[in-house]
Amino acid sequence: MLHPSYSDLMKVVNSEVEPGEALVVNSRYSIVMATSKRARQLIAGEESLVKDDGQKPLSLAVEELNQGKIKILSEEDSEFENN
Repeated sequence: MLHPSYSDLMKVVNSEVEPGEALVVNSRYSIVMATSKRARQLIAGEESLVKDDGQKPLSLAVEELNQGKIKILSEEDSEFENN
């Protein structure tokens, strides 16, 4: 089992959506695509926004998303916004 789960990550990502607005993500696919893109950014040399205890880039990307350090934006905007 993954920790945090997909549903937990979706709750974090959608936590700032106002009632009546469209959800930021509504599928596992969106979470997978966002975390894989962030993991590739980390591999390319971008600085991690969470404590790096020798974790793999994908684990760091999931943790950044879970802690709200990055936000998934619509395609018109950039993919991520750092907090």
